[in-house]
Amino acid sequence: MGQKLLMKGNEAIAEAAIRAGCLHYFGYPITPQTEIAHYMAKKLPKVGGVFLQAESEVAAINMVYGAGSTGTRVMTSSSSPGISLKQEGLSYLAGSEVPAVVVNIVRGGPGLGGIQPAQSDYFQATKGGGHGDYKQIVLAPSSVQELYELTVEAFNLADRYRIVVMVMGDGILGQMMEVVEFRDKEPIERPDAPWATTGHGCERSQNVITSIHLSPAVLEKMNLSRLEKYKQIEEKECRYELFNDEDAEFFIVAYGTVARIAKSVIETARQEGLNVGLIRPVTLWPFPRKAIDKVMGTAKAFLTVEMSAGQMLEDVMLSVCGRKPVYFHGRMGGMVPAKEDILQKLREMKEQLG
Repeated sequence: MGQKLLMKGNEAIAEAAIRAGCLHYFGYPITPQTEIAHYMAKKLPKVGGVFLQAESEVAAINMVYGAGSTGTRVMTSSSSPGISLKQEGLSYLAGSEVPAVVVNIVRGGPGLGGIQPAQSDYFQATKGGGHGDYKQIVLAPSSVQELYELTVEAFNLADRYRIVVMVMGDGILGQMMEVVEFRDKEPIERPDAPWATTGHGCERSQNVITSIHLSPAVLEKMNLSRLEKYKQIEEKECRYELFNDEDAEFFIVAYGTVARIAKSVIETARQEGLNVGLIRPVTLWPFPRKAIDKVMGTAKAFLTVEMSAGQMLEDVMLSVCGRKPVYFHGRMGGMVPAKEDILQKLREMKEQLG
């Protein structure tokens, strides 16, 4: 590691993208992620890149589609309502297998909601917010340092699998400032892109980027091929953190900012005699079911904590599969789960289960 800088989360994302070789950014301003666009507007022209503020989120994602089709590293960013407008383009990217990185700094909803932090875009991100059978990798940082590191990794994963990778954080992560330690050299992977539309000079066959396949048999074959790729990603790219898991009886499952709160809860809970651990998904898709399997021997119950009505809860319940009780605590509308409320929920769980 090398240089250390105090940076806002959104700025760390933008700096990470440039260090990862992203020279093309297309976006539209929306709070609480607008600093990403501001940073790109200032820095990209200085390194030979292109920043373009599109007329809308719909236009921005289609510009990503066009630039990504040439094999270049490209990114867009937005917040919840803006990401909703990009869903058709995300489905086109998935159907054409064009790699791209999309950042969502989540705000409260539904509708225009508010600019406060939330995690209520989980379903949209992990279940495919656009049409058709497709998946995208979803990375969930919990610090400004991870915003940097996972943004770099997002570009590598996008190119490795020809897939859209979403970096999803909440408004707190985008706006907070922490010290970031940057690497002297980024671990950049750039596989060959023989599929890209770079011009062929009559030296090879013509490349066509498209997601339209009018033959049902052909379309099904393309979908089956993608499903095989998704299985590979599930096997190789699941990422998670286990914290205080060795002797824990109760496990909090949380990601992003909420996972930071959970670590503080765990310290206090253990002082009260509650043996609590944390499962922190780093990939929301693929969801790290293996982490839950790993702790099943000692776990008495799981508590999912989210800034939503209980969206990740469904994946936790599917992973636990009835083997142990699963409880939930959530806040919505930009409200952040309080440490004391989570502690009280854990006390109630202990009282019920003994």
